[in-house]
Amino acid sequence: MRTFFFISAVFLAAALTTATTAQNQRTAKTPCQTDNAFRAFDFWVGDWDVTSRTNGQLAGTNKIEAIEGGCALLETWKGKTGSTGISTNHYNPVTKKWRQLWISGGAYSIDYEGGIEGEIMKMEGHIWYYTNNQSFPFRGSWIPQENGTVRQHFEQYNPKNKQWVTWFDGIYTRSAPQEK
Repeated sequence: MRTFFFISAVFLAAALTTATTAQNQRTAKTPCQTDNAFRAFDFWVGDWDVTSRTNGQLAGTNKIEAIEGGCALLETWKGKTGSTGISTNHYNPVTKKWRQLWISGGAYSIDYEGGIEGEIMKMEGHIWYYTNNQSFPFRGSWIPQENGTVRQHFEQYNPKNKQWVTWFDGIYTRSAPQEK
């Protein structure tokens, strides 16, 4: 009987230690929550209405949220014409760069990396089009504006004329809160 109580006490102590450790892990601040490098893209977090700078028309809405304890951002795009897309964005402490992987089902994917230059997030990589199996150099910048908006400017490299061409140029304005 003593052996049973001893083993039960050991299991109870182990269970309490595991529960306490799990609770401490949930409440402890991670480097993702405290290191400024992980916070560099926080200016983009929020619910946004996105307007084209080319024609002033609403292009769509975008939701950017911090996930995984602040270690990544999740982007969810809904275009005015029905397009959709998602991206994950994260800071890699080994390379000291931010990376975004964007997927728009059936249309294209973008994979690029970079970081903050001044107050501007800049990334470079490639866009790959599903329909014609072509890839081109691609770059983007997110520029916080004094009025609280964010300008997003994407460019694709044209190898024929050896020039960067604007692919999208938009203004992010925080969406009005929805009434319940």
